[in-house]
Amino acid sequence: MLEARALRKTFGRTVALNEVSLTIGDGEIVAITGPSGSGKSTLLHCLAGIVRPESGEVVFDGRRVDALDEAGRARLRRESFGVVFQSGRLVPELTAAENVSLPLLFGRHPRQESLNTARSWLERLGVAGCADHRPGELSGGEAQRVAVARALVTGPRVVFADEPTGALDSLGGERVLDELVRTARGSGAALVLVTHDNRVAAYADREVVLRDGTVAAEVTT
Repeated sequence: MLEARALRKTFGRTVALNEVSLTIGDGEIVAITGPSGSGKSTLLHCLAGIVRPESGEVVFDGRRVDALDEAGRARLRRESFGVVFQSGRLVPELTAAENVSLPLLFGRHPRQESLNTARSWLERLGVAGCADHRPGELSGGEAQRVAVARALVTGPRVVFADEPTGALDSLGGERVLDELVRTARGSGAALVLVTHDNRVAAYADREVVLRDGTVAAEVTT
């Protein structure tokens, strides 16, 4: 369903990805692990169409993601992909509910319906009381849960999560991971987790270990 073929990406003289290939099936949960600087986040960004590899291909449902223009890749992320960034990337001027509703509004869903759906996702993730708060009024953990709700609100085919529990305590992290996994399992979506935490990787069906921009190992968990 989603495939990376011989991806190469550099930043200056640093090789972030060196001929990386990976296949992710429908409904599969894959953890991408490895030490800092191993290329984990770069691989996720290439898979999600956020950045283009310098060579190689990313194919989703038979379509070349890397060959799409910026507008096409943005549309794909809006309609088929959900992304949880490590830093959250919430819009500071909007409330939590408005941030979560953005993908629905971009898809031309009615505003009130979108806000109602957003509030229901905030409730599922335990931050219903933050619906009318702006990002500056949220703790790091609350903001991360809002970001997770935004990634899930459209029912995406693939969810990409970059260190989704990095700003959370153990209880909050477990709740977010449970919701991510339950949602993926329930909808048949694939879930790609970038993490350095073995407890997060344990939720996956398969662990892909990167070192120095290459796949060092693949382990079925």
